Amino acid sequence: MKSDVEELMPRLLPVETCGTDTGEDLNLNEPPRNPQEYLRQVQLEASLCPDVVVAKIDPKKLRRKQTVNVSLTGCQAAPQGFSPSLKWQRQQVSNFSEIRRSISKHRQHWSGQALDDNVLMPTQDSEEQWKKFCLGENVYLNSPPTDPGSDDPGLDYVKVGFPPFLSIVSRLNQATVSAVLEYLINWFEEREFVPQLGRWQYALLACLEKPLLPEAHSLIRQLARRSSEVRANLERQEDESLSPLNLMICLVARYFDQNDLADKED
Repeated sequence: MKSDVEELMPRLLPVETCGTDTGEDLNLNEPPRNPQEYLRQVQLEASLCPDVVVAKIDPKKLRRKQTVNVSLTGCQAAPQGFSPSLKWQRQQVSNFSEIRRSISKHRQHWSGQALDDNVLMPTQDSEEQWKKFCLGENVYLNSPPTDPGSDDPGLDYVKVGFPPFLSIVSRLNQATVSAVLEYLINWFEEREFVPQLGRWQYALLACLEKPLLPEAHSLIRQLARRSSEVRANLERQEDESLSPLNLMICLVARYFDQNDLADKED
């Protein structure tokens, strides 16, 4: 039994051919009686394999984005007086670096802490559930917050969003950190900045390990560019979203070494 492949590949061991050209004297369902018969069974099984095999792939299981496109375009320039000083940026990078060290040092401790019964963390690929979890139903559904009444027992995190407690973010592996960051950036691309978004973006960046994977590299640049777009449309320096927007741009540019995105002093 010779095939085109066998003609191209030299034999490693001498194997006698079967008694007939088709190898019908061998029973593949029975154990071989000697080494020579075992080798002939392997030879027969190989000859029965198709030349071309097509894998059955479920497209739904593939990630939506298989190609990573890293844009080299920079951030939009801040309006006059809206960009932070270099001293402020250096201080934020120092604070951020210290927080990352603390998270890394205490990750094992916090990941072992029990979560409250109302904390139901979504699975990694549940994009819409993660948006609701982080931002809260009020923001996600664009519904006005409910005025707290006298009988209100406390914050309803389902409505206002779960804060990025250390007991929560310490449980996230790097794949989940990148996935949730992508989900929130996708949301931010079509909407304005909200405080819940800023808290989670900061926490996820603090959990993002260096060196960055290409996907994470693209994501944080996208975050900085979108932050600069929103900042460019602010009308007042007193806007409460200015500082967190500056912070996102600062951390991406200064800490994660995307220097082309950095703010220059006015």
